[in-house]
Amino acid sequence: MKKYKLILMTAAVVSSMQLLTSCGDDFLEKPALGALSEDIIANQAGVEKMLIGAYAALDAQGNGAAIAGGGQWEAAPTNWIYGSVAGGEAHKGSDGADQPAINSIATFTADPSNGFLNTKWRAMYEGISRTNATLKLLGQAEDIGDADKTRIEGEARFLRAHYYFELKKMFNMVPWIDETVTDYNQPNNVDIWPKIEADLQFAMDNLPNTQGQAGRANKWAAAAYLGKAYLYQKKYSEAKGIFDQVITSGVTANGLKYGLVDKFKDNFDAANENNQESVFAIQMVANDGTGTIANANQGEMLNYPYNSPFRCCGFFQPTIDLANSYRTNAQGLPILDNYNATPLKNDQGIASNEAFTPDTQPVDPRLDWTVGRRGIPFLDWGAHPGQTWIRLQSYAGPYSSKKHIYWQATADTYSDQSSWAPGSAINVVLIRYADVLLMAAEAEAQLGNLAQAQDYVNMVRARAAKPENKVYQYANPNNPMAGFSSTPAANYNVAPYPDGYFAGLGKEQALEAIYFERKIELALEGHRFFDLVRWGKAAEELNSFFSYEGSLLPDVRGGSFIPGKHDYFPIPQRQIDLQTSGGVSSLTQNPGY
Repeated sequence: MKKYKLILMTAAVVSSMQLLTSCGDDFLEKPALGALSEDIIANQAGVEKMLIGAYAALDAQGNGAAIAGGGQWEAAPTNWIYGSVAGGEAHKGSDGADQPAINSIATFTADPSNGFLNTKWRAMYEGISRTNATLKLLGQAEDIGDADKTRIEGEARFLRAHYYFELKKMFNMVPWIDETVTDYNQPNNVDIWPKIEADLQFAMDNLPNTQGQAGRANKWAAAAYLGKAYLYQKKYSEAKGIFDQVITSGVTANGLKYGLVDKFKDNFDAANENNQESVFAIQMVANDGTGTIANANQGEMLNYPYNSPFRCCGFFQPTIDLANSYRTNAQGLPILDNYNATPLKNDQGIASNEAFTPDTQPVDPRLDWTVGRRGIPFLDWGAHPGQTWIRLQSYAGPYSSKKHIYWQATADTYSDQSSWAPGSAINVVLIRYADVLLMAAEAEAQLGNLAQAQDYVNMVRARAAKPENKVYQYANPNNPMAGFSSTPAANYNVAPYPDGYFAGLGKEQALEAIYFERKIELALEGHRFFDLVRWGKAAEELNSFFSYEGSLLPDVRGGSFIPGKHDYFPIPQRQIDLQTSGGVSSLTQNPGY
């Protein structure tokens, strides 16, 4: 699949591929120069290239971001801004004056004029436009066999469902535009969940178990996504039925039976990509010959430690609240209710040339594969030095994000230094098997099947408890690339829940344990805000976060989540204006904005 990113979709663009009028600026209505007519590309080769273009939009680094005039990070497919920063698990980072539009997203003071939201909207409809163009051209091509036609339609509809899923969870009511629509000024007055379900069901029913390239969607990626769509709608029985199939029979597109990789860190290492835990991933590649990092996690380019070997830029700093969440008790279990009462020792306010001893109390080892903290190995780049690598510690705290960082030993292969900030070949895994297990656990608990729910959670916790998931001190502190010793870098203690534990908790508390497991397993992967909203816990959790974190750091002070308003982001004003005629827009703004 990585080779698809190298195919240049130059002038082979027809009118049906133009961005939707509802999603574009005025210049989009101008004819494409050098465009090829549909009859020239209405064949299997043309349709396959159109499909590749629909996949390429997954990274949101093409026209969706570029022609909107936005930064490459504004529509990053990791949702680090909308899922993690807005979810209270990460600070914007840097300093207050840098990328101020993120400040308002973090504190829920964003209004419809926020340009980041418009860029995200545009990027998702760019993907939809490409899938629709593929489906339209597919209907005209006469040299494609039935099997290939079905596969192409399944892949295109899977991708369209993904783009609409992103819009649905961010904005809720959005216009549905498919390949049959000719008037793009459609209202947003119809719930699109049934349409998303239909696309995913078709993909599940018609895609093959395996594909020729690991990055293509297969039957089981569609099934996992369908189960997720059911879960978002609280259709727990339907979700359970799908997840049962995925867990029992699911395989990756490259034919690996779904399972958890032994090493948690392998989910975030380009050298171990497309493994058995990767249900569906956006394929990234470094040093592709373009002289850019557009295909190399460009959306994450701001999110490396500042004044470090990575050069730039000090954004996306884990919150103190998130780091504290990894505290465990003597039995190796999480502290669900009051983890902030026993906060992790950190180096806030302590200069890098001053003495500091890291926390010595029990923690979950996933902490140190997620959060970069003073005195703990930062992969093989040396121990994190603390304040020296932080843009402004007094603004956004002492921590650095870690899951998107490439290793020094393989940097020549998997990093890309073609821009003013780094890129990397680390895939963006949209759904991984641990996510599936925890979604399945949630569905089971909602249906009262607490023993099965606990079994799924314990599969995730048992992986975390394996010795290879501890972070170890360097064998030679002066040469981190020489390898690691057998001495753990911290007091790691994590264990599965004992038999009958969830039954003893009861349904509601068991669900709290599942929610907490998602927080610490999937931290900084862009899920948190959307999870909190669908659980109906956003106001409780985020306002508590603002109270605690705001007492320590200034950037989130004044933040407030209002239920019924902030469950969704505002429809971008630019889109409302574009669809206005005679003073009336076909788009209705979300409540409260």
